[in-house]
Amino acid sequence: MVVSVIAFGSLTEIVGEQLSLDDVRDTNALVNKLNVRFPELKNSKYLVAVNKKMINANTALNGNDTIALMPPFSGG
Repeated sequence: MVVSVIAFGSLTEIVGEQLSLDDVRDTNALVNKLNVRFPELKNSKYLVAVNKKMINANTALNGNDTIALMPPFSGG
């Protein structure tokens, strides 16, 4: 199962704009895999969205899901 990861803002300097990862069952496994591959990511704060929906807890992933990594943002 392959998922696509898209990074935004300052996170693109760490992981690039887009990458594909194989063998990740859930968002916790995804974050762990990203932290191993990109150790600088451990010190970064970011939000995770799965298929354009923000998540707050571990979420199961399916093949062809798109995960977005977004730095914190403020709005008004």
